[in-house]
Amino acid sequence: MLPDIPSLRLLADVARFGSIGAAGRAAGMSQQSASERLRTMETQVGLVLVQRAHRGSALTQAGKLLVEWSADLLERADEIENALQTLRRGRSDELHVHASMTTAEHLLPRWLVRLRQQRRVAVSLRAANSEDVVTAVRQGEADLGFVEGPVDTAGLATAKVGVDDLVLVAAPDDRWARRRAGISPRELATRPLTCRELGSGTRAVVESALAARGERLADPEVEFATNAAILAAVRAGGSPAFVSSRASQADVDLGTLVAVPVAELDLSREFRAVWVGGGRPPAGPVRDLLAIAGA
Repeated sequence: MLPDIPSLRLLADVARFGSIGAAGRAAGMSQQSASERLRTMETQVGLVLVQRAHRGSALTQAGKLLVEWSADLLERADEIENALQTLRRGRSDELHVHASMTTAEHLLPRWLVRLRQQRRVAVSLRAANSEDVVTAVRQGEADLGFVEGPVDTAGLATAKVGVDDLVLVAAPDDRWARRRAGISPRELATRPLTCRELGSGTRAVVESALAARGERLADPEVEFATNAAILAAVRAGGSPAFVSSRASQADVDLGTLVAVPVAELDLSREFRAVWVGGGRPPAGPVRDLLAIAGA
């Protein structure tokens, strides 16, 4: 059986220092523990490796050969340990965040500015739909994710960081823009809308709300992956779309889009943070960002 790295290192230190006691101190263990580990290694390899004496210890010929053969292995192990330490130090000053579109566009910029004011940290932010965010967190591509609407977060820790409402917006000359009574679920189900892609939190909220009323979202007129593209399409005369009230407020205030009343649908949603593990989030920038977000 091949000895483990600490045992090989201990044997090399016996040759270096000339005694088991000194080799044990270098490894942070007592002479007795060092001697027991060496005897275990001798049993593993079936050879006497150390010649013990009152005035010190020396390696047998087999011990010398084993130290010589393992020199490259120990050197490589040192390189790997140093690389891991460098990686751990680097990650402590890095934060990889994936976030759903609305959170990435309207909430995270302010949160990240506050985080940078509190500590030196390099942050990478990627905007994606909620399902892709959860996948990135599960696969270790993101230290922290932010999602919106109903999405499967089984096995992940979550925390609420905000709420939002979806609104139906239309171009000023659209036939629904003049409606005073709310658009019914049945009417919504019969008209193709401008929609976010499958997997987005916005679309999931609309589909869930319609399903609760026994209706199904019609096949979209067109699909886009960002709020900006959705709003631009509707402003250009495309069919109405459901978007975050945060994303559409400026257009509604300017009159370039009209908020259309909707009846009988719950279009509220939560913004949630997600990360791997349970209980409290890991220390460092992840926990600091969550505190800023109000989690």
